Amino acid sequence: MSLLTIAYTLLFYVASATLLAGLTYRIWLYAVTPAPLRIPTTPAPTTAGGVVRRMLFEVTLFNSLFKSNKWIWLFGWVFHAALLFVLLRHLRYFTDPVWSWVALIQPIGKYAAFAMVAGLAGLWARRLLVDRVRYISSPSDHLMLALLIGIGLTGLGMGYLAHTDIVAVKAFFLGLMYFDWQQLPTDWLLNLHLLMVALLMIIFPFSKLLHAPGVFFSPTRNQVDNPREKRHLPTRNPSTSNAAS
Repeated sequence: MSLLTIAYTLLFYVASATLLAGLTYRIWLYAVTPAPLRIPTTPAPTTAGGVVRRMLFEVTLFNSLFKSNKWIWLFGWVFHAALLFVLLRHLRYFTDPVWSWVALIQPIGKYAAFAMVAGLAGLWARRLLVDRVRYISSPSDHLMLALLIGIGLTGLGMGYLAHTDIVAVKAFFLGLMYFDWQQLPTDWLLNLHLLMVALLMIIFPFSKLLHAPGVFFSPTRNQVDNPREKRHLPTRNPSTSNAAS
């Protein structure tokens, strides 16, 4: 087994452990952080069912972003929708045999990669060309977009310019899952693509990309607007209670 295969095997084990542990910890923090007030963004639903519908539209259609800025909504929604198909398409590397519905969406996922890169390019152009957005953009914002675009472009490059041995790639990832290490192809474009994917997995729990699970814990979205009907008593944070006593 080559040194490259050993290095990438260890890298993806570390990246997977970091992603899982980091997400678990951050979601736990979101869950135990008290909401001191009723602060749903109005007009807000007055029933639990209304909150479920609101969250459904927020997560699938980015409803509040659509009302705020149509251009940002367009680029953002295109990117996220295309990313979903790209990720689902990649399930073929982790399943044997490949599930029928995963095989069915392969053409969609293949062309969705173009839409994903286009959406990211639009979001990056906004940070570069809009003065007020450029002013509040940090270097990490640009680096994150560059990393995502790099992953998309290298993926497209393997699909249309420098083809790699996808059978060997699948064997490598199945080997990671079942602790039966297999040789990784030495194609430089594939290695660069996987390196950036692993880097994204490591930094994801500590970056702004954590808005993906964080939206479900946003009190401006997940609260029922019923302050007159029911008194809001926030759950006390145990660490805060101990410190106060």
